[in-house]
Amino acid sequence: MNDMQTTMMQLPLNLSHFLDRAGKLFGAQEIVSRMPDKSLHRYTYADFYRRARLLAEALTRAGLKPGDRVATLMWNHYAHYETYFGAIVAGGVLHTLNLRLAPEDIAYIADHAGDRFLIVDDVLLPLLDQFKDKVNFERIIVVPLNGEPVTGGYDDYEEFLKTASGDFEYPQMDENAPCAMCYTSGTTGRPKGVVYSHRSQVLHSLVQAMPDAIGMSGHDVLLPVVPMFHANAWGVPYTAAMLGVKMVFPGPHLHPDDLLPLLESERVTLSCGVPTIWLAMRQILADNPGKWDLQPGLRLTVGGSAVPEALIRDFAQHDIEILQGWGMTETSPLATVSRPVALRGDLDEDERFKVRSMQGYPIPLVDVRAFNDEEEAPWDGNTVGEIQVHGPWITGSYYGVPVSEENFSDDGWLRTGDVASIDGLGLMKISDRTKDIIKSGGEWISSVDLENAIMGHPAVQEAAVIAIPHPKWAERPLAVIVLKPGESVTEADIKTHLAKHFVKWMVPDAYDFVESIPRTSTGKFLKTALREQYQDWKWDDVAA
Repeated sequence: MNDMQTTMMQLPLNLSHFLDRAGKLFGAQEIVSRMPDKSLHRYTYADFYRRARLLAEALTRAGLKPGDRVATLMWNHYAHYETYFGAIVAGGVLHTLNLRLAPEDIAYIADHAGDRFLIVDDVLLPLLDQFKDKVNFERIIVVPLNGEPVTGGYDDYEEFLKTASGDFEYPQMDENAPCAMCYTSGTTGRPKGVVYSHRSQVLHSLVQAMPDAIGMSGHDVLLPVVPMFHANAWGVPYTAAMLGVKMVFPGPHLHPDDLLPLLESERVTLSCGVPTIWLAMRQILADNPGKWDLQPGLRLTVGGSAVPEALIRDFAQHDIEILQGWGMTETSPLATVSRPVALRGDLDEDERFKVRSMQGYPIPLVDVRAFNDEEEAPWDGNTVGEIQVHGPWITGSYYGVPVSEENFSDDGWLRTGDVASIDGLGLMKISDRTKDIIKSGGEWISSVDLENAIMGHPAVQEAAVIAIPHPKWAERPLAVIVLKPGESVTEADIKTHLAKHFVKWMVPDAYDFVESIPRTSTGKFLKTALREQYQDWKWDDVAA
């Protein structure tokens, strides 16, 4: 009989360790926040540690029980960072509400989640007023960012912290206990809740920091442009606390005109956000050469939608590296990173940019596969199928929703809805979302590939491509294009540009040049709105 047992200590993986580590090892490190009036608030991890623990104790004294949901309606700043840990180490579940959703959607999400407490910025009280009668928060705590007295029967956040004694012991927390939840953006159907565990977030943070992932270290200065209500800011606040990274929060000021001075003055080395932010910044940098003294080798981690190769090349000219990541709310969210692996060998400049424009390789502990017609697609770099993922920080169900074959395979893999190919080394290239792919005359056309190619034209700022009904071919692509300021281009110019990259039948027949493209709450192109807008397109007006 083999009675061998492990000699390792049996300690739970939970986020309270990250909070203690931040306070005890990195107390002198700075946390900077841009306030609504654009002034800068500065304090340290020692302050953050003390105040997060005060919040945990105050919530407990206010009646919070393990598993209770604490909602936030807040921008990116120091107090939101405090809730990221204070709510969790009290045994609660942090639930970040997406302030860019319609008020009725926010109300639905808060009600569905069963949120008991709400912590809200004073500058967002007008938004709260639009839906508070439709929800049942037991206590509303207001962060006085503008320095004005808190009225209306709400609790003042600073006064709420004073109800704590400062002598707080963490409750026992199992590593598989819930710690946070986010809802999907709900582009099709109602938003669905994803509940994260302490274990999943600790493991995600450890792997995210690895050199072949994001490569974050305690020497970095991090500016998270991605909202803290979007998939927990991609998990970077947890990783930053683990490593003692200097944090620079932009508050509500997310225009590149505000971000660039902050990137410069705080010597930011790492930032993260969706491509639309960086598309706008690219133009400002091009129009004002030499104006900003940015940190050499600044890295931008970009996700949320495919990154055009032209954008990666343009930023490289400014000594700024774009690293593309792919994931979803359901994957915590990081699942792949487009950092070339060693086995790819020495790449020339064009090959390197090509790899970086793809969605990348699965990071450790995440498995990926593509399914096509109920069979796993070969890893040949050509055959496409729906991407499915599996791993310790991948959701296995949605909160309060029965598990269905629409979302999960029979053997428990998450069906992502993204269509992609995978090559022999595991490099993944997404072609489209299953609902966005264009099927013309029985052949598939990738809207993502067309968009990226169109945005490679020097006159184009951004472009979205959708399928619209066609009397002969079932569907044909229509390109909706925003030009750069002062630029002029014709349909024929775009067609000539695309002819270099695509066979003729893939090139769109229809074009519309517009001032702006509608977006989702997380900055992606809102293609449902575009399809509705162009559903009655008259093909008599173009060559069919």
